[in-house]
Amino acid sequence: MFPYIALVSFSFLSVVLAQQVGTLTAETHPQLTQRSVVLDGNWRWLHSTSGSNNCYTGNTWDTSLCPDPATCSRNCALDGADYSGTYGITSSGNALTLKFVTHGPYSTNIGSRVYLLADDSHYQTFNLKNKEFTFDVDVSQLPCGLNGALYFSQMDADGGTGRFPNNKAGAKYGTGYCDSQCPHDIKFINGEANVQGWQPSPNDSNAGKGQYGSCCAEMDIWEANSVASAYTPHPCTVTTPTRCQGNDCGDGDNRYGGVCDKDGCDFNSFRMGDKNFLGPGKTVNTNSKFTVVTQFLTSDNTASGTLSEIRRLYVQNGRVIQNSKVNIPGMAATLDSITESFCSTQKTVFGDTNSFASKGGLRAMGNAFDKGMVLVLSIWDDHEAKMLWLDSNYPLDKSASAPGVARGTCATTSGEPKDVESQSPNAQVIFSNIKYGDIGSTYNN
Repeated sequence: MFPYIALVSFSFLSVVLAQQVGTLTAETHPQLTQRSVVLDGNWRWLHSTSGSNNCYTGNTWDTSLCPDPATCSRNCALDGADYSGTYGITSSGNALTLKFVTHGPYSTNIGSRVYLLADDSHYQTFNLKNKEFTFDVDVSQLPCGLNGALYFSQMDADGGTGRFPNNKAGAKYGTGYCDSQCPHDIKFINGEANVQGWQPSPNDSNAGKGQYGSCCAEMDIWEANSVASAYTPHPCTVTTPTRCQGNDCGDGDNRYGGVCDKDGCDFNSFRMGDKNFLGPGKTVNTNSKFTVVTQFLTSDNTASGTLSEIRRLYVQNGRVIQNSKVNIPGMAATLDSITESFCSTQKTVFGDTNSFASKGGLRAMGNAFDKGMVLVLSIWDDHEAKMLWLDSNYPLDKSASAPGVARGTCATTSGEPKDVESQSPNAQVIFSNIKYGDIGSTYNN
């Protein structure tokens, strides 16, 4: 499948002039200490190169400008962004604030996704093996149904311009997104408009899905709101951002037949049996800011070794808090981190398909780090599963008392996007004080 898709992609190079760049709005990246961030291209205004007519409005393409991928890529340009006024993205010192609903001059924006830049045209890439990654976070204003996420994606550092010269926008304009869910809602993949087979979402006025998806390995350091959190590696069998179609995307009933592990191997303290560990007033008190430390240990304690364990700890009010222990029948009570043994046992006890192992497990996740992964920060609500997989009981066809089903205290009726957007428009997440270094070097212990 993928060699064929690659050939299709390259066959367009002679006819697609560019995934082009507009000049109607200046692009000024918000500063974050010595780096800056850039807004994902999917959120940007996409308009005709000859003027200001929208190429994409709401969840539909203008078929006169975009009758096919080549013509659309020739006719349309991504433009600069008003980060604070349109998207609710602001920075101050080492802190980045992402607001949920922003009423801009021309539209209402829901959520956002940004990437850390190394320079004006390249994302910062990280290899976390034998390292730790640390940040402060304030999730006190994130209710049920929302996700303030910090994670890593195996995106191209240049946003795809090197592999796909028809992409002229690149990292400067936030192109090249991919993740383990192989999302189909990406408007441009491999520098080409994803207009073929595009279907507007039946329940999201701002999104739709095209024929193609965009797959790559993903390391979720932090998916959370004020009620629940999880950290989750998602390996893939592909080693670069890959355009997929049909079964290779893991679409529909073929969830476990695609190239990526969509479930991942997650550590959610509530799901793993400690229901008093993280939340308002709990051991890690989400009513106030705290520090999240994630350590990536290897088999030989070197950056070239095999990734063997992902550990988590917290710091709040000057106190180091070790990660919670597992309290699930059938699992050892000493478990408190992600290892191959933890993942295998968890999948068996919870009755889940072990696609984590079949897609290469921690070794494959480590191989993705070897190539370098891009830091992503986002805030979003969930039109597919209402975020119940993070903060409530999920799946809904199983008893809440079954192992692995209860993931947080949110009601199973919570997380409906129209309710979250109308009732919590001022929700936000604040990430700050991001650090990266040797094990034990980024926090006071």
